[in-house]
Amino acid sequence: MSRFDRYLLSQLLQLFGFFALVLVAVYWVNRAVGLFDQLIGDGQSALVFLEFSLLTLPNAVRLVLPVAAFAATVYAVNRLMQESELVVMQATGFSAFRLARPVLYFGICVMAMQLVLTNVLVPASQRLLADRSAEISQNVTARFLNAGQFMHPGAGLALYIREITPTGELLDLFLSDERARGERVVHTARKAFLVRGEAAPKLVMVEGATQTLDRASGRLSITRFADFTLDLAGLVNLDAVGKIATDTLSTPTLLAADPELAQSVRVTPAEMLEEGHSRLAGPLLAIAAPLLGFAALMLGGFSRFGLWRQMALAVGLIIGLQLAWTWAGSLALQSAAVWPALYAAPLGGMALAWGLLWWGQQPRRLRRGAPA
Repeated sequence: MSRFDRYLLSQLLQLFGFFALVLVAVYWVNRAVGLFDQLIGDGQSALVFLEFSLLTLPNAVRLVLPVAAFAATVYAVNRLMQESELVVMQATGFSAFRLARPVLYFGICVMAMQLVLTNVLVPASQRLLADRSAEISQNVTARFLNAGQFMHPGAGLALYIREITPTGELLDLFLSDERARGERVVHTARKAFLVRGEAAPKLVMVEGATQTLDRASGRLSITRFADFTLDLAGLVNLDAVGKIATDTLSTPTLLAADPELAQSVRVTPAEMLEEGHSRLAGPLLAIAAPLLGFAALMLGGFSRFGLWRQMALAVGLIIGLQLAWTWAGSLALQSAAVWPALYAAPLGGMALAWGLLWWGQQPRRLRRGAPA
């Protein structure tokens, strides 16, 4: 690269780091508020909250990279225009296409970062996050077990535990179940344990009794046991347990779109193809966004008042690019044959940037041309 290319690329990368840090911090704080309320409200520790926050960071970085690249380009070009640096380079014979070369290098660097994030780091972090969420959803002790007080984990349920030992033993347990009409079941045990089951945790009670009251007949049945296992599937919400999200699958698996796998993870082949091709087409936005911002600002000349009109045009173009990307994604979800539409938005943005660069050089020569 020439000295000018290295200079402009260094300016873009420095500003990109700043804007990416700010945008990630804003997104993370907004996400962390809900995460903190959910985890701490369920009885989790601050370490679990920190773990979940770190696992959500790769996805947050992936979302803000194109926006940060666009903001860095617009800010850097506007500042260089006000300081007449780009004006001097144009006066030496640099065309708009030649000036856009370091911006293209910058977009390729950001695209490489996003490719690694979307295809490696984000799926890995989402898999870990799904595993930890499944563990916590089955951890009944963390959700509603507190020693020395009556708890109501669900409608018609009452639970009391005298003491919970550091090893997880539940001493002197009382569980009342009135969910069935006309019947009340009371389980008591001297000691109990929570063990993991295939679908939900299981409560193993030792040295206790089960009392069943039939309200219609008024008959009370008592069954004493040495040990008894109670399935807690009715106490734990299992809607999300066992369901595999598409963002946890690898990119080759998504692109294969196996119908049997799609049925097992409860999605359609179109959803798998949309997710897989989004991981490949999305990073192209990291090239289209800064090129659009640069091309829009090159439509204006030097002005001590700044390039506000061109900056407004650049913002409008990036909003339109994002809307086209969202619309293409919705089309790809409807049919498995429409996945090429995902590439239309970034490639169209690059073509539009090339057209703006070409147009930015034409009007000056036509307007300043001498009359015949």
